[in-house]
Amino acid sequence: MQEKNTDRWKSFESIESLRHDICEAIVKSANEAIAARGKFLIVLAGGNTPKAIYSVLRDLPMDWSKWHIYHGDERCLPINHEDRNSLMANQAWLDHVKIPAHQVHNIPAELGAIEGAKAYTKTLEGAPTFDMVLLGLGEDGHTASLFPNHKVDNSADAVPVFNSPKPPSERVTISQNRLNNTHAVIFMVTGAGKQEAVNNWRKGVKIPATLISPANGIDIYCYGVKVQ
Repeated sequence: MQEKNTDRWKSFESIESLRHDICEAIVKSANEAIAARGKFLIVLAGGNTPKAIYSVLRDLPMDWSKWHIYHGDERCLPINHEDRNSLMANQAWLDHVKIPAHQVHNIPAELGAIEGAKAYTKTLEGAPTFDMVLLGLGEDGHTASLFPNHKVDNSADAVPVFNSPKPPSERVTISQNRLNNTHAVIFMVTGAGKQEAVNNWRKGVKIPATLISPANGIDIYCYGVKVQ
């Protein structure tokens, strides 16, 4: 098994315990970042597991004025489309807490992949190292909008994505290098459909998720898959 020693795999017997521990890790990271640097920069993931976590976070007594929100990727759809990651995060969490509007940085993917990526790259120029990046894992091993058989594009902090194997075909994603510029990464892996991707990952197969390898390593929280 060619697993890196900086990949910390954590298995859970219930989805509730996974959500609890991820929320606990986010809160700990936020408190430490705010104490050290006066703010907390977090990159959000889309999907059902993050949505449930966001719904828990919104009820916690946090100093929301110090939080800065970014998104790992976004679909090129109208701004209020139900499949937008930003809309999900707003409805589940951000609309319910007092994070200053200018500290919530949505990807303007409604501009199209090229212009949306250019605009978000400018946004990210003003952001130092992220404190935490949240990521999911697709059944094909993708994460954010970094897909198998796509050329890795690190030409900018945010890059356009075309011909996505999942609709819509056009997206904007934070690049591999910029996602790695973070103090912490949490992968959320739930459901038996992710088993093949997990097996490949742990065997050392280079799936897109393995592109994420920051200096402090990563934490992979798993439920419904066997980690062996």
